[in-house]
Amino acid sequence: QVQLVESGGGLVQAGGSLRLSCVVASGFSAYAMGWYRQTSGNQRELVANITSGGTTTYADSVKGRFTVSRDNAKSTMWLQMNSLKPEDAGVYYCNADIYYSGFPGVADFNQWGQGTQVIVSS
Repeated sequence: QVQLVESGGGLVQAGGSLRLSCVVASGFSAYAMGWYRQTSGNQRELVANITSGGTTTYADSVKGRFTVSRDNAKSTMWLQMNSLKPEDAGVYYCNADIYYSGFPGVADFNQWGQGTQVIVSS
């Protein structure tokens, strides 16, 4: 199973900033990648995504405050979150369309990370 390792969550006051990271395990490549947020009792919702070429999309609620970026050479995606609001809180999951070419063959599949908690105090 491919690992997407997330980091950077934590507790922050409203108005503060956090930066989340998502690293794709060595030997695998990612096409589109994205960040999703899930709160208790709700489905995961898209926060932002980015193609391998760098095209980005954002949820309306985070436009102008969040920035998604990636470095394909480092197999890493980031989510810079500024001007955080209490409603931004939740578990943030990294998601990626993974491609593998090697032994024993070629594969492509979708993968989720383990999630990282973001808490925003008012």
